[in-house]
Amino acid sequence: MHWAVQASLAAALQSTQLAAASLIVPQNFTVPGVFPTSVFSEYYNSPTATSAQVQPVISDPVTHKVYPFSLTNPDTIPLENKVDPHILPPVASSSKIYNNALQQIGSIHNNPAFSGNNCARCVAILEVLKFVALAAPERGPDLFVDICNTLKLSSTCEATFGLLGIGSVITQVVANFDAGGFDGQAFCFHFLGGLCPSPGTTPLDLNNWFKKPKPNPPPKAKKRSGKRLKVLHMSDFHIDPRYATSSEANCTGSPCCRKNVFNTASPNITLLPAPRYGAFHCDTPMALGMAALQAIPALTGTQDNGFAWTIYTGDLVSHDPDKQLSRDYVKYVETILYDLFKRMLGTGPVYAALGNHDSYNQAQDAPASLGGALAQQFSWNYDHVADLWKHEKWLPAAAVQLAKRHYAGYMVKRMDGLRVIALNTDMWYRSNYFNYINMTNPDVSGMLRFLTDELQSAEDAGDRVWIIGHVLSGWDGTNPLENPTNLFYQIVDRYSPHVIANIFFGHTHEDQMSIFYANNATVMSAETAQALAWIGPSVTPITNLNSGFRVYEVDSATFEIMEAHTWKSDVSSFPDLDDQTAFGPVYTYEYNTRQTYGKTITSWTPNDPLNATWWHLVTEAMEADPSLVMVSTSTVPVIIQTSNKVAAFVDFQHISR
Repeated sequence: MHWAVQASLAAALQSTQLAAASLIVPQNFTVPGVFPTSVFSEYYNSPTATSAQVQPVISDPVTHKVYPFSLTNPDTIPLENKVDPHILPPVASSSKIYNNALQQIGSIHNNPAFSGNNCARCVAILEVLKFVALAAPERGPDLFVDICNTLKLSSTCEATFGLLGIGSVITQVVANFDAGGFDGQAFCFHFLGGLCPSPGTTPLDLNNWFKKPKPNPPPKAKKRSGKRLKVLHMSDFHIDPRYATSSEANCTGSPCCRKNVFNTASPNITLLPAPRYGAFHCDTPMALGMAALQAIPALTGTQDNGFAWTIYTGDLVSHDPDKQLSRDYVKYVETILYDLFKRMLGTGPVYAALGNHDSYNQAQDAPASLGGALAQQFSWNYDHVADLWKHEKWLPAAAVQLAKRHYAGYMVKRMDGLRVIALNTDMWYRSNYFNYINMTNPDVSGMLRFLTDELQSAEDAGDRVWIIGHVLSGWDGTNPLENPTNLFYQIVDRYSPHVIANIFFGHTHEDQMSIFYANNATVMSAETAQALAWIGPSVTPITNLNSGFRVYEVDSATFEIMEAHTWKSDVSSFPDLDDQTAFGPVYTYEYNTRQTYGKTITSWTPNDPLNATWWHLVTEAMEADPSLVMVSTSTVPVIIQTSNKVAAFVDFQHISR
């Protein structure tokens, strides 16, 4: 009982103390209806108005600025702030861009998020490279060299990807291509070890490509005249004016037979002295080049009258790395060889196409679509060869001008009804970096538009056409890019066999033939075989092949090939020719095409051409009798190949040299 009284008294005392401490007396206040105008000394509007909020004039005591009415005017609220600074980071120097790019590439390379997806990693790196190529192009080659060294892509990174190598070209391409799309994927596939899968062939839209449908029925074939013309086919001369007799012919690397190369197993002692007339793994010395040009007229009976014409399917220049090449070196080789062709082969014109080595940088040619100075960066070469062809009186003025405008491609209309169309096949060559810009367009350069228009003109006039180029459009699919050569195949389909009489390439250094079939070769038969590409043997022995050339017998009215003859010189015999001048190399008759491969084709007479149909019958005979595949004029068997990479065709290859 005593405890309860004490607790009650304590609670009463606490309540009294709290009430005494309160300073706020609860009550209400009614604010006056008029704004207290004395608060501010000045107003932009009437402070006593009830229809709008007051807008006092405010002066900043720090800046002494009087803020304008427009700042708070409810009728003119700004849509954006164009007054205050919007701070961005300072413009980075090229070295800062370079260092940051290198860091980002390292992060992408090591980021586990990309683990198992090398394609995504490669494309991400290309996006960084594209930024550098656009923002600091002068650092592009340096960055490519560093990446090459970091990723161990090559043992010659500086020489290959530096400014004096291919670095400036790659910088241009990366700046202009779609790094995250088809272009980037193809780049990673072709140049970076297959880090991406091939993007394949994009669908072709041919709705507006051809001005007229293919004639059906086809025009009546021209009647053969029975008169035959001799036509020479040379390819891949690869003259080496730096060839050094007695230097190492068995070097580590390529090309050999140079004073600046050696065999790493014997750097101080020459293992295989380079013969005066050449060796395998070496390009053509002047002695071998002259020997071939001396032998050709004597072997073909053209000493007095020359050939009706000669076709040269590209690659005049030796296989030097870019660091050893220059524009003047290329022009020197063009000058000396075209002059020798003129003086050694007689009066007939030479119709030449450029090869991938006939440029600097090698294999590079830029499309006109780049625009500006970049589009004209290889005009020095087109102008030079066009003027040389004019000087040698091989091309009329109109064809010379075409060559200057179309990457050294041209059309010449002969008086006998044949048109020769030369193409710069660098425009579909895999190693031409410029082809990786806008790759979904199969004709970025416009070369195939030019070809199509010229073929249509020939069809309208009833003329026949020979097409010459360097890099073949098919074979094993490793040389041409798929989209442009797919379009080329459709063009050949459209204008064969009534317009296109023959197609000629080089590049492989081997003696080959390719058959083009109708409708993408969905059916490969004698009836669907429409056109034939002849691939010429090389003069150079650098790819372990004997030096050779071919001569065709051509009907003077239809321009079909009636016979083909091939000669070779045995390079392994050349060391025996040193230290004497009594005689030089021997060029021997290797084989007659019809006699060698047509013995079992009884349906073909000696007056029928060696066209696509005949070659298809050859392949059928070989399939029926495999022993025919081993027919050989030397020690290496004939090989038959098929490829579906662009559009299916059979490729016949004779490598018995």
